[in-house]
Amino acid sequence: MTQTNETVNTKGAAETGIGPTFVVAVEQSFPDDQRIIDDSLALPILPLAYRWMAKVMQIPVLRNWMVNATEKEIPGSWCAFLIRKRYIDEQLLESVTEKGINSVVNLGAGYDTRLYRFPALQNTSIWELDQAVNIEAKRKQLERVLGAIPAHVKLLSINFVEQTIGDVLSENAYSNDDKTFFIWEAVSQYLSEAAVRKTFDFFSTAASGSRLVFTYVLKDFLEGEKFYGQEKAYKEYVVKSQMWNFGFDPAHLADFLNEYGWRLIEDISYDELSKRYVNPERLANVPMEIERMAFAEKL
Repeated sequence: MTQTNETVNTKGAAETGIGPTFVVAVEQSFPDDQRIIDDSLALPILPLAYRWMAKVMQIPVLRNWMVNATEKEIPGSWCAFLIRKRYIDEQLLESVTEKGINSVVNLGAGYDTRLYRFPALQNTSIWELDQAVNIEAKRKQLERVLGAIPAHVKLLSINFVEQTIGDVLSENAYSNDDKTFFIWEAVSQYLSEAAVRKTFDFFSTAASGSRLVFTYVLKDFLEGEKFYGQEKAYKEYVVKSQMWNFGFDPAHLADFLNEYGWRLIEDISYDELSKRYVNPERLANVPMEIERMAFAEKL
């Protein structure tokens, strides 16, 4: 693990909440046989300026320019945003329909739409947590698009460094006895080690059979030991803005999870996910190596 310093750039992290959904919205303009993920809500949920920009990017030449510009900034990032979402979608639906999961907690929800577009989740209790600036903006857009927040969904604001997840949830009718699917997408790198461990203190209280899916950035990248072709990202997010603070070592991930009562089911690279989900015609870009996906079950 990396830094223990509690001084993390939570404002910078909040500003990243809309980007992945914008990418998903633009992705919808690809032909059906090339599209990595289907999401009919990604475009409508965006604020007006982003909706306008995403519609402009539906023009193939402009869309391809946007993809290439994103890839130039962080190689492999365009597909990474999409394949991680598709993987989470699949594990979530399988867990709800086949494993008796009856609650979902989405930590760092951003503008993600998955909990509103799957009919299989209509009878599932859902809690979405994020910083106040993001959760209130999302509430506004959901009310505009859906008319009202669905009755089975609660949107909660939280500061992941200063507040305790368990306290915020318990004050809003969540019970640790509920078999829960936890989503922790693109959050851990923005936290300190202490905040990550505080989150896992909460995860340790989950009911047996609960499931957790999360992304993480590699520890050796954040510590500057290996750059994986991402020197520009290292300078921007680790050195300059200091937004990325924490990373896992894949070799020690299973032991870390076991310490908190979880069993690692799968630790998968974006290279593997790209081969699973991406049409070969779109595999020209090298998959992003600095981030991985983990899937675990509570013992």
